[in-house]
Amino acid sequence: MLHKHGRGGTVEIDGFKYDWELLTDPQLSSSDGWKGMTISLRQHGMAREAVLEFPAPKRLLKGLPKGRLHINDTIASRGVRAALSAGWDPASRGKPVVFMVDADGN
Repeated sequence: MLHKHGRGGTVEIDGFKYDWELLTDPQLSSSDGWKGMTISLRQHGMAREAVLEFPAPKRLLKGLPKGRLHINDTIASRGVRAALSAGWDPASRGKPVVFMVDADGN
């Protein structure tokens, strides 16, 4: 997995390595208003991907500029743990599984 401009990384959870990559920045949707960023997760050597959807930052809801995204390995690690506890099975096959998380990745 290619990681451009610091928009991804690799974390280790319980002896397994997971790649994460920022898929989308927060964006304004004409029908839903502001949508938060999304990141993809994939365990090394496994087929099933998980996608984490974060809430829109409060500053955007108040009409302030986007500012800088705050995603890092710590938040990605929490997201991996949250997806695993919610039933994500990286070894299974199929479409990516989407999970809603809070701003901290829980």
